[in-house]
Formats: sequence, C-alpha cells, structure tokens
Amino acid sequence: MEIVWKGMVGGLVTALIVWASKRGSVLPGIMPLAPTFAVIALLAVGSKGNMAGFREACFAAFKTIPAYLAFLGACGLFTERLDYRPAVLGASPCGW
Repeated sequence: MEIVWKGMVGGLVTALIVWASKRGSVLPGIMPLAPTFAVIALLAVGSKGNMAGFREACFAAFKTIPAYLAFLGACGLFTERLDYRPAVLGASPCGW
C-alpha cells in the first residue's frame, strides 16, 4: 500500500506540471526544483522514522543542485541551435 500512495504523489506532481505548462512556461520550469523523485525518496526515507537518515538524504539531494543547474544551462544554450529534444539529450551528460 505504501507504493500506491507514493505512486499517487508522483502522478499528482506530474499532472500538476503538465497542467501548469498549459498556463505558461515559467511555472513548470520552477516546479521541478522539488523534483518528483526527490519528493518520493524523501517521503520513503522519512517514513522509516530515522531523522538522521532523513537529514543525510536531504544533504545528498542538495549536492545534486550544481549538476541540475549545469543541465538546465546546457539545455538553454543548445536550444539556440537545436530543437528541444536533441537539446535535452545533448545536455543530459552535463547533469552526470
């Protein structure tokens, strides 16, 4: 049952991003600052009741922000010359 509600949270966040994309471009770009997988992962770690583990997961997620910013920057630069699909594909290694 735990997996079901985590799937529902992920689906809800995804639906919210898609809904927001129909209203404009800025909000869907801001919403992934709390990415779906990070929210689900933190909920999973937090549900174990180990606050030290939860804090550790938060700091581990915090370390991914520079890679995420590099990915977004590369996407922005690649779209000057490419369609958005190859831009996302080409920017993907920047986030690793």
